[in-house]
Amino acid sequence: MAELHDLTALEQAEEIRSGELSPVELTEHYLTRIDRLDDTLGAFLTRTPAIARKQAAEAESEAVAARRDGRALPPLHGVPVPVKDLNQVAGVRCTMGSAALADHVPDVDDHVAAALRRAGTVLLGKTNTPEFGLPCYTENALAPPARTPWDPTRSAGGSSGGAAAAVAGGLAPLAHASDGGGSIRIPASACGLFGIKPSRGRVSGGPVLHDVTGLSTSGPLARTVADAAALLDVMAGTRPGDPYAAPSLPPGETFAGQVRRDPGSLRIAVLARAPLPDVEVHPDCRTAVDETVTLLGELGHRPEELSFPVDDRILHAFTRVWSVMAANRPVPPGGEELLMPLTRYLRARGRDVSGTAFGSSLYAFRALAQTLADELMPPGTGYDVILSPTVAAPPPLVGALRDDADPQAEFAAIGRFTPFTAFYNATGQPAVSVPLHWNAEGLPIGVMLAGRYGDEATLIALSAQLEAARPWAHRKPPVW
Repeated sequence: MAELHDLTALEQAEEIRSGELSPVELTEHYLTRIDRLDDTLGAFLTRTPAIARKQAAEAESEAVAARRDGRALPPLHGVPVPVKDLNQVAGVRCTMGSAALADHVPDVDDHVAAALRRAGTVLLGKTNTPEFGLPCYTENALAPPARTPWDPTRSAGGSSGGAAAAVAGGLAPLAHASDGGGSIRIPASACGLFGIKPSRGRVSGGPVLHDVTGLSTSGPLARTVADAAALLDVMAGTRPGDPYAAPSLPPGETFAGQVRRDPGSLRIAVLARAPLPDVEVHPDCRTAVDETVTLLGELGHRPEELSFPVDDRILHAFTRVWSVMAANRPVPPGGEELLMPLTRYLRARGRDVSGTAFGSSLYAFRALAQTLADELMPPGTGYDVILSPTVAAPPPLVGALRDDADPQAEFAAIGRFTPFTAFYNATGQPAVSVPLHWNAEGLPIGVMLAGRYGDEATLIALSAQLEAARPWAHRKPPVW
């Protein structure tokens, strides 16, 4: 017999609109599952049951009134959506995964949190993240590690590992996440989910935590393409003061509507080898790409193998910018000694980066983006999409990437595990991780699709076509 968490988020919302399901009942269902499973999965840093129950009751009252008055409700009204703990929700603890901020309670919402509130979603809590979102695993000094529900000995990835563990484990129907170097797509791959890193400027990072480098953005994690697209519609939008703004969809169109669109026959570049020296792609990840190439061909697309020159200059530029971002994270007086070794290492590196080196690194990102736009992906004549592995290996064991004794070696290991994802943070292009493959051990292995700047629509349409051809949402981890 199906349970409430078997329903997709959009199915839940439809039942709320029709009166078949109460937001209160749905919220209590997820709060019960969180109480039972969160200590195992490490999905949440802060649970907010009192807020969730209040918001669910308000959503129920509004749903009743809307049915009585014949009014439409927002597409995700009454659906629980947790927020990653790198983003601020007024009145709720925001630790950013750091013991130095264990008692920090902001008094303003980030724009993305306010958008979720306006959409009538219900806050179950703040999901687990590594300190300041810096590594690609989710381990910190405040909570248990985030673990993939497919094998709890293994990492859920990072830095949106808590969000991914929550959705994949049935602790939330979908989740807010964020991505500065792969932090939506890496956990999506580790947990068998669909995740979207939107184009630079698609989702506002304000009003307090603007990322002027353009690397980071909020985005959705979900079990289905349709759910993720609906959540992107909620999050999308710029605000006065935003440093970037992605091109808008044509009037009247939505990202959710792209799920039903035929993507046409696309020219797809296949990048199976890492564009960095000394990085080997695991056979399982190569198999996932090969199977996707075959499926794309069967669907009428035109995949073509492509090799980027092996070049670590962008990696070095990214490292400089990432280190400066780490150094700029606000730490209260006396909090520096509470930071994780990797954080202290990156902050020290960041303080040594000169202004001219920082500026040159940002310029390298813009030059790379322009080269791709002009030479590799010009509309009409270039590639429409780039396919690659999401990461270079299956989900690692919890603790396998972390090296407190040698954070420099740890950072190098992180780079070898994630040689593909940060590329599109540097260029600002949209990218998604699609869960099309599970290996012999039953672990999910994602593949990544990247599109032209501002063209999430093609990625959503193509991903929905792949999902229809090879569905994945019926796959359930043992904790389900």
